[in-house]
Amino acid sequence: MKRAFRRRVVICAMSLGIISGSVSQVFGQADPAPQSSPDLAGRIDSLEKQLADLKSQLEAQKAAAAPAPAAAAVATPAAAPAPAGPTLAGLLGPTTLSGFVDVYYGYNSNQPAGRTTAFRNFDINSGQFGLNMIELVADKAPDATASRVGYHIALGFGQAMNIVNSTEPGQFATESNFDQYLKEGYLEYLAPVGKGLQINVGKFVTPAGAEVIETKDNWNYSRGMLFALAIPYFHFGASAKYAFNPKFALTGYLVNGWNNSIDNNTGKTTGFSAAWTPNSKFSFIQNYLVGPEQNDNNGDFRHLFDSVATYSPNSKLSLMANYDFGQDHPGGVSAHWSGIAGYAKYTPNAKWAAAVRGEYFSDNGGTQSGTPQKLKEFTFTLQRMLASKIMTRLEFRRDMSDQPVFPYGTNLLKDAQNTVTVGMVYAFSSADAK
Repeated sequence: MKRAFRRRVVICAMSLGIISGSVSQVFGQADPAPQSSPDLAGRIDSLEKQLADLKSQLEAQKAAAAPAPAAAAVATPAAAPAPAGPTLAGLLGPTTLSGFVDVYYGYNSNQPAGRTTAFRNFDINSGQFGLNMIELVADKAPDATASRVGYHIALGFGQAMNIVNSTEPGQFATESNFDQYLKEGYLEYLAPVGKGLQINVGKFVTPAGAEVIETKDNWNYSRGMLFALAIPYFHFGASAKYAFNPKFALTGYLVNGWNNSIDNNTGKTTGFSAAWTPNSKFSFIQNYLVGPEQNDNNGDFRHLFDSVATYSPNSKLSLMANYDFGQDHPGGVSAHWSGIAGYAKYTPNAKWAAAVRGEYFSDNGGTQSGTPQKLKEFTFTLQRMLASKIMTRLEFRRDMSDQPVFPYGTNLLKDAQNTVTVGMVYAFSSADAK
């Protein structure tokens, strides 16, 4: 194509040269046979037009064949992303940090002079605000595929912790309640036995009961009579749990006793928990603890049978029942206590919930409540979630006894008391940031 183009250019140039010579002959000297002026001018114009077209085509071909500018040929490299900063999950690794803040205001219609509500756990303030509990937890679960060693540490501050550790003796005369702010602290090990045998050693809450120390994990704001009077708060010792399948698990216990990190005798308390979950709607747990609990007495054993059944027919309604029977021999005299509690909770949506509880407790020997009596109580609790993290509860409760045991005014006693409690709990967890 280039050769043809050049030939055309040369021919045009030669033609122009010939024409130029002819013109010179015309104007420079007389031609014996001169051509017509109009014809010659037309030929000149036509040839000049063809030459201009050829020049335009040549310039277009040169522009197309020229290499692209370096700036256009080389793509500008994308800016490197800024290095990501450290995350909370990266700093903590497998450890999870969590906790909550629990505050309330309590009112007692009896208006006791001591401003304290009797036979109540944790929410004991009357006519005033109270700090139930602040809890901080560090937890790392054992993992058979990574590390078989785990731990659980829970520190608590407030009225709840003062009550939980109120009977804890000191190791020496100058060390009273040395673990006052420790709710739980134990090591975990997942032994390679069968499907995994989980062994815990340290201080842990009791397996007995339908309710727990943390308000947010209960259906009502206040704790029931069975929680306050029928069962222990915690144990110090060892436990071993084996899950035979997703439906059945068995846990054994060997501990110092009830509510004591420092044992009050040389005997030990043993027991077991059998958990059966046949389906997603029903579960049943049977607990049994036995051992000497009297000071410097290894002969008289305390027994506790604790049963908890839970049934959820649908996603909005849940039912629960708890039965306790205990027996002891303080001073060599046999005494027993028993009680039953029923619960119902209805959750129409994620923001609202309503729960009711009814209880009956018989303290035959007065070893648990201080007076041989029969206690009853009814509680209604309305719950509202705020900002998905703040749990608020409004609760009405009526306590009754067959004995005048509830303080009334100054130096008087009645057989009943009515209380209204407004509670607020804010819970947090580092797992939410992962």
